[in-house]
Amino acid sequence: MIVGNGEIGAKAAAAVADASFVIRFNECRSYEASAGRTDVVAVCNTGRPGKAMVASQAWREHPAVREAAAIWSVRDPRKFAELKTPLAVSHPELDDFCDDYTSQFNAFCADTGKTHVVVDKAIHEAVDAALGAYHPAPYVVPSSGMIVIAEVMNRFPEAAIDLAGFGHAGWEWHPFAAERQLVDLYVAEGRVTRLPANASVSSSQGA
Repeated sequence: MIVGNGEIGAKAAAAVADASFVIRFNECRSYEASAGRTDVVAVCNTGRPGKAMVASQAWREHPAVREAAAIWSVRDPRKFAELKTPLAVSHPELDDFCDDYTSQFNAFCADTGKTHVVVDKAIHEAVDAALGAYHPAPYVVPSSGMIVIAEVMNRFPEAAIDLAGFGHAGWEWHPFAAERQLVDLYVAEGRVTRLPANASVSSSQGA
């Protein structure tokens, strides 16, 4: 079960409660709406989100973070080192976007007995390639949600994968329209199941 930070419907919340393996994101904003286990918290380990989390005692003490056995850093430092120079030209306002906090997340995991996984840049690059089929407008990086979906499909190829809380909306420099189309393809192929949300959709899923 991959639980984004968008709207969680009653059916999805019940499914999260019954799931055998649950991944949440960053500040785990959907936690209260989908109580249940947390096995992994996937984090943006670069830029402002990464800086905020590693500096936050509240994040460290969040019940989902405390319960998780592993932290997944979704941004391979090697990939973001490659992006730093071109982004300085194309998006100078994102001057701290590639600042890397992976070592701080690694230290946090060492201190708390958690496993720390850095999602390999090959996953990021495979997602970029898959999104290209939908001709997205220029974007900076795929969302954390899309990276984690790809990582889970790669890591657990035989698993039944459910998605909850994915509104496919948020930060303007994620290719959310193309991501929705790509996930629709995975749903059609039977590779993932998208659980229904409530009528309103949050725009806060992507990070």
